[in-house]
Formats: sequence, C-alpha cells, structure tokens
Amino acid sequence: MNKIANNSGFTLIEVLVAMVILLIGLLGTAALITGIIRGNKVSNRITTATMLAQDKMEKIKRAGYAGADAEAGTEPYGGENFPLYKRITDIVSGNPETGMNNITVTVYWDSDNGQVKLQTILAE
Repeated sequence: MNKIANNSGFTLIEVLVAMVILLIGLLGTAALITGIIRGNKVSNRITTATMLAQDKMEKIKRAGYAGADAEAGTEPYGGENFPLYKRITDIVSGNPETGMNNITVTVYWDSDNGQVKLQTILAE
C-alpha cells in the first residue's frame, strides 16, 4: 500500500522568515509612535508658551501706555501654575515724541532649550 504524503503545512524556515518580517514592521511602527509622542510633547509646550506670552501681552494692553512699565520683568521657573516655564517681559520706551513702547514677551521652557517670543508696539 502506498501512503499519501501530506505537505500542506508550513516549514520552520517559512515561519521564522514570516516572524522576522513581522518584527521589522512592528519595530518601524514603534519608532513612528515614539516620534509622534515626542512631537505631541513639543507641540504642547509651544502652545502653552504661546498662551502665556499672549496672556502677558493682554495684561500689558489692559494696563495701558502709562502702566506698561510696571509689567516688565522676569517670572522665573517654578511659578505656581506653570513650573516648567520662565517669562521675560521687556519694555523699551521709544522716542517720547512718538509716544510708543516696544514690548517683547519671551517665554522659555526646558531650561531655556525652547522659546516663544511675541513683540508688539504700544502707543500712547
């Protein structure tokens, strides 16, 4: 009697090659995910720094030309609500005849590795 051979399965080599291909795909996906997470962190820091700078600009505008100088200065790292950020406000008085101040608000984060700078002119 002749026995019929059953060759319908996968060999060990075929399974190992498939696993290596799958592993390469998964490692690429993992690298992509870590890049996305890193990008989201940077975007969050930029958004928060921009919001802090805009908030200071609005406070200066509310104070007006005469009260703007009181808003100048540095708010160091370790603040109450945003301990990762440092905000520096520079107000440079222009020519008294023109009645304009140049205002610059710079917000730093990650030990000054990142920054957002907003500038405006405040007229009398």
